[in-house]
Amino acid sequence: MRRRSFLGLAGTAFALSACRRLEHLGIPIRVLQPGLAEGHQLRSPGPLPIPTRALRTGVAILGSGVAGLTAAWRLARDGHDDFLLLDGPEPDGNAAAGRFDSPSGPLLHPLGAHYLPLPSMESRGVRELLFELGVIEAEPFSERPRFSEAALVHAPDERLYFDGAWHEGLLPTGQVDAAEAAQHRRFLAEVAGLTQRRGDDGRRLFCVPQALSSTDAEWRRLDALPFRDWLVARGYSAPSLHAWLDYVCRDEYGAGPERVSAWAGLHYFASRGGHAANAADGTVLTWPEGLAFLARGLRARVPPARQRPGHALRIDETPKGVSILCQDSAGPFLIHARRAICAMPLHVAARVVPHLRDYGFDPARHLPAQAPWLVANFLLDGFPAEPPDAPLAWDNVIHGSPGLGWVVSTHQWLRAAKPAHTVFTAYRALADQAPTEARQRLLTMGPDELLALAAVDLKQAYGALELWRRTRAVDITVRGHGMAIPGCGSLGNPGLAALQAADGRLLFAHADLSGYSVFEEASWWGERAARLAAAS
Repeated sequence: MRRRSFLGLAGTAFALSACRRLEHLGIPIRVLQPGLAEGHQLRSPGPLPIPTRALRTGVAILGSGVAGLTAAWRLARDGHDDFLLLDGPEPDGNAAAGRFDSPSGPLLHPLGAHYLPLPSMESRGVRELLFELGVIEAEPFSERPRFSEAALVHAPDERLYFDGAWHEGLLPTGQVDAAEAAQHRRFLAEVAGLTQRRGDDGRRLFCVPQALSSTDAEWRRLDALPFRDWLVARGYSAPSLHAWLDYVCRDEYGAGPERVSAWAGLHYFASRGGHAANAADGTVLTWPEGLAFLARGLRARVPPARQRPGHALRIDETPKGVSILCQDSAGPFLIHARRAICAMPLHVAARVVPHLRDYGFDPARHLPAQAPWLVANFLLDGFPAEPPDAPLAWDNVIHGSPGLGWVVSTHQWLRAAKPAHTVFTAYRALADQAPTEARQRLLTMGPDELLALAAVDLKQAYGALELWRRTRAVDITVRGHGMAIPGCGSLGNPGLAALQAADGRLLFAHADLSGYSVFEEASWWGERAARLAAAS
């Protein structure tokens, strides 16, 4: 499951736009809209507030999503103490977690990204962090590190509801006819063959971080072709394969294969190559609270004195450095810094950096499309009944559904018996509309309508009666700018290239710079910015 993604707009951790009880069901619902109020404030014309105080620091890090947290961690780890991390509207960004206080105790759950694949050899910074946090137990930079059993996803890890029954795995090769199954195997063999293939520059064709991928022109031409067109041209016509790849693209990128580039579609399959000494290839790392485990670990290694609440309203370069107008609960204030790291989504940076075009990035032409998402957490009293031959898995997906299935927050608990309460986290990318239209739709929807979108897979699996009988509360997180979509032309985006190369007083660090949103990309840009900021 690809809900590791969405490192997009940061927002207020529990900004409440609606909290009501569905009277006919007796279920309390909260609708969380992180960053909505702050984002609309930036869009509204009007005079900026007058600051009433000022702070000085060497490096200002603006935003505490994964990129900002990584930059702060790297500076602190390398012995620098003249920096300041400004949280932004939502501490931890799309790696944030929520919590239900159930009758049997607190239950943590993800509000966004919730797993991490085994890191590639090239993701050295991620490996270093995982070793520091005890997730990698030995030989962090070897081909096959040893990982903590608590973090490796436990079995059963994935199941698919297909043709009226549950089956192991997410691609129904054993449930389709011989011709379709042959296409499944041919596709998997083709993308497996690309994993170690190298371009004419000696680099791997597809790599994480993306910046280390080959620039071989022959393969980069795939960036101009939709993934679906590539599949058709290669003779892949099996409906079950197309349905699976549609799920993969929506899950990883927030859009279907008709919008995602062929390069991005293949990159998903061929870029990883992470291995473990004590787990099979393809295993992922996960925690009950999702990637908030890693965000919390990063934050714990940044001195509290180097962190503060607030969000940026305007960033200006000055003859002596960077001046940042900020806002917190006490009012507006200024930060004067020698250098600043803009660790916020690019659609926010476009509002906060008034002269962003001077850096080579024109928001009207270069801003990647942003996919809207819903993340819904269902607090359940016990577990719905499951078929004896198909137990509940960590990741549960309905074949051909507009939803993206659900994960189980208590799956990683090391207990002999099931807990009395659990949380099912359901995901949905609104990929059936253009992103702008989908965001407008979300703004007008009430809690009942959002719940109907979020619960589609759970109701199909268990029936409405059983689902609502067990549901004690629902938190729905609306992320209107959940993640960047790597559409055709993303690799050749000159605006992204300009911000990637920036090395002045203002630096940029966000997964958006890669044109798609995952932990490793955000971490890469955060580390790069920290090293540049510390160099002068």
